Amino acid sequence: MKRCAWADKDPQMRTYHDEEWGVPERDSRALWEKLMLDGFQAGLAWITILRKRDAFRVAFANFDPVKVAAFTEQDVERLLQDAGIVRSRAKIEATIGGARAYLAMQAAGEDFSNFVWGMAGGEVIRTEGPIPVKSELSERMSVALKKRGFKFVGPVIVYAWLEATGVVNDHAPDCFRRDAC
Repeated sequence: MKRCAWADKDPQMRTYHDEEWGVPERDSRALWEKLMLDGFQAGLAWITILRKRDAFRVAFANFDPVKVAAFTEQDVERLLQDAGIVRSRAKIEATIGGARAYLAMQAAGEDFSNFVWGMAGGEVIRTEGPIPVKSELSERMSVALKKRGFKFVGPVIVYAWLEATGVVNDHAPDCFRRDAC
């Protein structure tokens, strides 16, 4: 069975590729969680975040934006001591701020999923040829997310997130998941 080359090196990455990566996600909370995790990936390999994902979910109240938005400086200090996650003050504070930005969008009547998919034209974008590290869409979405208060959402991080959430289908042409996604 052929899969994307990056997914064949590690069993956990293979499972992630085969079951999650590139599957179109339309749930607002799940999209937000994945964006926050991609922010933690900045400067690191995705496998690092994937291996710590369960600990991240425990540490960040299962990525419930209402709970995370209420985190205090005491919570930041607690998270900085949690060896199960990436202990970066900037990334932890960005996640708390991201929860507040997500809730502010909701309060303004802007559904996160509709925002994401609306910017993408409502349909999965299938790429052809070499896979870029960013795109015109990821650049526009990065700007829009930053205007709403999100951090660690540069165009490269956003592009990786769009791939992971299936907004962009970058499965290799001969990958068994390409047509399924």
